[in-house]
Amino acid sequence: MIYLQLFLSFVKVGFTSFGGMSMVPVIMEEMGSHGWMTAEDLSNLIAIAEMTPGSLGVNCATFAGIQTAGFVGGLVAVLGVLTPALTLTLVVAIFFTRFQKNPVMQRVLRVVKPICVAMISGVLVTLFQSSILPGRRLDLAALGIAVLCFVLLRTRKCSIPAVIGLAAALGVVCYGVVPIL
Repeated sequence: MIYLQLFLSFVKVGFTSFGGMSMVPVIMEEMGSHGWMTAEDLSNLIAIAEMTPGSLGVNCATFAGIQTAGFVGGLVAVLGVLTPALTLTLVVAIFFTRFQKNPVMQRVLRVVKPICVAMISGVLVTLFQSSILPGRRLDLAALGIAVLCFVLLRTRKCSIPAVIGLAAALGVVCYGVVPIL
């Protein structure tokens, strides 16, 4: 039964989001509503999914499925999140030439873009609350790492993998995962 629930949850994620960070609010809702993960688990899930190569949706599905129902759960969740994209891609590919210059489709896309921005903004607020303000207390180390990463990405134009690596190293040092020699 858990496999069917995982599959259907991730089919919902795939059908109701537009890829990337827009999937996160739906994943958070599904994981929370079923009681499969806590807010902290979800924060960690997103951080790990962002750091690993591959699609955010597939990475989240893999990690969430494995944590919820083991290896098979991971496979089922990945199949669930991929099913809508595959189905829709095939349908769109069949009719692409018809829709390419269609003014209605162009208007739809103008509406979808701000919705995606709003969804991503909501995710940022949630991640900020759970990472920078855990338990309504300001975590200065997390805030410092976040500001440093932002500055490196925006003003120094550092590569994303380098900034992720630096943030991970700083997190390990700041939170004592690996003792400093």
